Amino acid sequence: MAEVYYVGVDVGTASVRAALVTKEGLLRSSAEEPISIWEPQSDHYVQSSTEIWEKCCTVVKNVTQGVERSQVRGIGFDATCSLVVLDHSFQPVPVNQDGDTQRNVVMWMDHRAAEQAVRITNTGHGVLSRVGGVMSPEMQPPKLLWLKENLKESCWNKAAHFFDLPDFLSWKATGSLTRSLCTLVCKWTYCPPEGWDVSFWTAIGLEDLLENNASKIGSVTCSPGSPLGDGLTQEAAADLGLDPRTAVGASLIDAHAGGLGVIGADVKGFHLPCEDQPITSRMAMICGTSTCHMAISERPLFVPGVWGPCLSAMVPEMWLNEGGQSATGRLIDHVVKGHAAYAQLQEQAQQRFPFTGENIYNYLNSHLSLMANSCSAVDLLGSSLHVWPDFHGNRSPLADPTLKGMVIGLSLSQTLEDLALLYLASVQALALGTLHILEAMKEAGHDIRTLFLCGGLSKNALFVQIHANATGLPVVLPDQMEAVLVGAAVLGACASQDYSTIQEAMGRMAKVGKVVQPDHELQR
Repeated sequence: MAEVYYVGVDVGTASVRAALVTKEGLLRSSAEEPISIWEPQSDHYVQSSTEIWEKCCTVVKNVTQGVERSQVRGIGFDATCSLVVLDHSFQPVPVNQDGDTQRNVVMWMDHRAAEQAVRITNTGHGVLSRVGGVMSPEMQPPKLLWLKENLKESCWNKAAHFFDLPDFLSWKATGSLTRSLCTLVCKWTYCPPEGWDVSFWTAIGLEDLLENNASKIGSVTCSPGSPLGDGLTQEAAADLGLDPRTAVGASLIDAHAGGLGVIGADVKGFHLPCEDQPITSRMAMICGTSTCHMAISERPLFVPGVWGPCLSAMVPEMWLNEGGQSATGRLIDHVVKGHAAYAQLQEQAQQRFPFTGENIYNYLNSHLSLMANSCSAVDLLGSSLHVWPDFHGNRSPLADPTLKGMVIGLSLSQTLEDLALLYLASVQALALGTLHILEAMKEAGHDIRTLFLCGGLSKNALFVQIHANATGLPVVLPDQMEAVLVGAAVLGACASQDYSTIQEAMGRMAKVGKVVQPDHELQR
């Protein structure tokens, strides 16, 4: 019998990726395409849903070359929690002042609605208890309110459909307007089984979104991985190079897909504190441009400054709390590439790794080890330099998007060693931010004993080790480093009904690759 496959599609901040994944969770092939980001003014970040879909089609065709279409049993999509605006004919509607219709996506990291978010928080409405008590400008209600107040003629009055980007992709694939509970519960204040809270939308001046049975924002929902419609439409199948009616699973936000790709792994034999413990003893960290901290519980836990509890937002019938840091990989890049010694760093890295393609961060990690002289831990090199990492505000647990970053301990020196130390201090600051989130979650009732990391920063050995050291917890890295793509493929596997539940699929398809233990000498 021919091997069966699932396709996972991940739309990140700056690229679209796809992977062909086996029933056992092994990646057979992967592809990536960049996508455009426009910044028409400060704190405004926009994209094109048309371009995103075209790139999805390109990468899916690339990864399925050489296999029979009938071998692809299902497809799943994940994406950033960006806001897509379409008109009555499902055509793009512009979300910025210049009126370019192709630029119809308000990105997740767009903070134009900071003032609207504050006003929503000041209502003190009960739904805010499920977002840590504070409405973030990265959620959809403030962005919708901004569009109504600032682009009423050119956008608001023309809009007929507001999609979270993951739901846009599943609609594009199937024609189904059913929304995933992941997006609506986490980013839109939807609360099953009651649904939309009329009093909330009325209180913030967006009651018109509930007209016609909330047709603009969705009235039918399902759990992630549920089969949508009749699978791929004829048009979408032709675009993607797959068979019509191929199963499509209800989508996930990208970070949540990463959670599925790691948190359910079988840990027997690795001597971890979460072994023989419920899955609630694990926290998934999806570390890339930003970082999301995912913890699940059997009952709702309310954590100040942390989003949730959200029912069935990642694992069906489990409650999700989501902490986060708005800028992690982006912060490290900002600090390193903006330093006066960056050109020297590039030159040195090229000289040391001329053929292997090693990146500048591998060089910096090696350089820090040399600076530590093997006499002491690299961590101690940063004892006189301190970074407050909230250069793009604090998502959790302070929930203050107005906070700024700072560096304490700078001198007039601008050598490569100074750059390495600033890089180290930034990584340490991010790890201590994770500790801050963990402490808030534990105080609210979570019992987290092991961290499961995935995403681009999980490939940085120093970043991983310092997170283990700062938190005192072991870190599990996945067998397949592209865990977000595995998580997206899990959705397709569930939709195909080859697995009966999300829990069964992630238990079979997610696997432990490596365990990094904390340096307990540093805890003393």
